[in-house]
Amino acid sequence: MQHWKIKLSLFLNYFVFAILLNSVGTVILQVQGNYGVSESSASILEAFKDLSIAFVSFLIASYIVRIGYKNTMLIALALISFVCFLMPSLNSFAMTKVLFAATGTSFALIKVSVYATIGIVTDNKKDHASFMNFIESFFMIGILTGYFIFSMFVSDENPQSTEWFKVYYLLGGITIVAFLLLLSTSLDESSVASSENKAFVQEFLDMIKLAIKPLVLVFIFSAFIYVLIEQSVMSWLPTFNSKVLQLPITLSIQMASILAASTAIGRFAAGVVLRKIHWFNVLVICLLSASVLVLVAIPLAQIEHGPVTGWGSAPIGAFVFPFIGLFLAPIYPAINSVILSTLPKAQHGPMSGLIVIFSALGGTTGSIITGNIFESFGGESAFYFSLVPITLLIVLLFFFNRLQKKSDVEIQMSTTASH
Repeated sequence: MQHWKIKLSLFLNYFVFAILLNSVGTVILQVQGNYGVSESSASILEAFKDLSIAFVSFLIASYIVRIGYKNTMLIALALISFVCFLMPSLNSFAMTKVLFAATGTSFALIKVSVYATIGIVTDNKKDHASFMNFIESFFMIGILTGYFIFSMFVSDENPQSTEWFKVYYLLGGITIVAFLLLLSTSLDESSVASSENKAFVQEFLDMIKLAIKPLVLVFIFSAFIYVLIEQSVMSWLPTFNSKVLQLPITLSIQMASILAASTAIGRFAAGVVLRKIHWFNVLVICLLSASVLVLVAIPLAQIEHGPVTGWGSAPIGAFVFPFIGLFLAPIYPAINSVILSTLPKAQHGPMSGLIVIFSALGGTTGSIITGNIFESFGGESAFYFSLVPITLLIVLLFFFNRLQKKSDVEIQMSTTASH
C-alpha cells in the first residue's frame, strides 16, 4: 500500500488529539465536582481549547509549508507531551485551562498539517473524500477510547477526588509513541513546496484573500455551524447524562461514548457511500434525519425511571439521543474534502488553516451557548437548540453545492482553453 507508514502516522496523531480535545466534556463535568464551578464557568474550558486553535492557526497556517508538515507535527507532539506530564502535580482548575490552551495550540499545528498532507498522499477527489472520512472516523475512535480511559480514573464514591489527573501520565506516554513513529516516517513535501520566496506578511494576506472568495466564504460559514452543532452536543453530553438523566458520573462519561461510536460508524460508512452518491444528497438526508432524532429523543429523556446502577438499568433516552452522531458524522469531512479537492494543492495549507480557525470558533460558540442555556433553561432546552443551526446548515449547503459546481465548470473551461 502506497504511503502506508505516513498514513498510519496521521491516524495515530489524530487518535491522540481526539482523546485530549474531546476530554473537555468529561473535564467540564469533573471540575464542577472538584472545584465547585458553575456550568457557565466550566464552559470556558472550551474557549481555552478552541480560541488557542483559532489564534495559532490564524497566525501561522500560511507559514506551515515553510516549516514543513512533518516538522510542525513533531513540534506539536513534543509540546503536548510535556504539558501532560505536568498535569498530575499541578492539578487545579487553572491548570486545566493551561492544558486545553496547550492542546488547542498543538492541535492547530497538527490539523493544518494533517489536512494538507492528505492532498500529498491521495491521487484524486474520490480518494481524498474517502481518506478524509476514514481519518475523521479514526478521530472518533480516539474519542470513544478516551471516554473509557477517563472513566477508569474517576470515582463515583468521591466526586471531589483529583486522582483522575493521573490519566495524563498515560496520555503523555501515548503522545511520545506518536512522536517516535512520526520521527521515523519519511514524507516527500516537494509537491507543495513554494517556489516563491514570499514574505510572511504576503503569505498571510494570501490566506485572507482566499477566505473572501464566495465558495470559500460559504464553506467557512458551513464549517462554523457544523462544529457549533457537534461540540454543543459532544461537550455537554456527559453533563446531560449526569444532571438530566441522573446517571452515576462514571456511567455518564461511559455512555457519552455511544455518540463517538455512532459518529465513527457514520464516517466509516460515508467513506464508502461518498464514492457512489453525490455528497450534497447524502448530507441533506443526514441533517433531516438528525432533526427527526432530536424531536424523538429529547422527550424520552423526560420519562421517569428508577435508580440507575449500570448500562442495563439506564433509561432509553441515554441510548437514543447519542445516535445523532450517525447522521452528523459525514458532514464535516465531506465538506472539508470538497473545498480542499477543489483548490490547487499549494493552497491546501492556507485553506486547512481557515478550516481550523472557523471550526474552533464554532466549537467555542456552541459550547458556551449550550452551557448558558443549560444553566438557565435546563438540558432539554439546550439540546433542542440544535435544531436551529441544523436548519441553517441545510440552507448553507445548498449554496455551497451550487458554488462548487460553478467552480468545477470554470476549472474545466480554463483547462480546455489552455490546451
